[in-house]
Amino acid sequence: MSEETNVVRRKPVSPAKLDAVDRRLLGLLAEDATLSYADLGHNLRLSPPAVHERVKRLRHDGIIKGTVAVLNGAKIGRPLLTFVHVDTTSWAVTRHLLALKELPEVEEIHTVTGESAMLLKVRTKDTQALEDLLERIHSIEGFKGTRSYIALSTYLERGPSPVLSA
Repeated sequence: MSEETNVVRRKPVSPAKLDAVDRRLLGLLAEDATLSYADLGHNLRLSPPAVHERVKRLRHDGIIKGTVAVLNGAKIGRPLLTFVHVDTTSWAVTRHLLALKELPEVEEIHTVTGESAMLLKVRTKDTQALEDLLERIHSIEGFKGTRSYIALSTYLERGPSPVLSA
């Protein structure tokens, strides 16, 4: 494989060593990241400083990537949620598509297996704005085509669960 395309690929990530308390803490934070260390400590039967140290370690280890507000797309003027499958002529084109991360409508960019090379999650104000975004994608050299899937309703949207399956 050429070195040029390796820019896109990342090294595999090893799972972190998490104990049951770490997983419960992550579950509480995933549900409500505004809980105080005192409230978290009460739920976990730990002191607030002990919780703070665990959170610091989880951040340092890259398990907690950030604390963000989850915004309602419709209420901020972007009600149209669309998943766009992008087909390209080669892996090298993927690098050019990564420039789409600068667009505020683009929420997620994934390389995927199957018939598409990439999957984009985008939110736009309307179908005209979606068409404008698709036009930008179509102008990228090495682009082959797209398939767009507009979400009619969203029933579940969340990040990964810290709970291990039985």
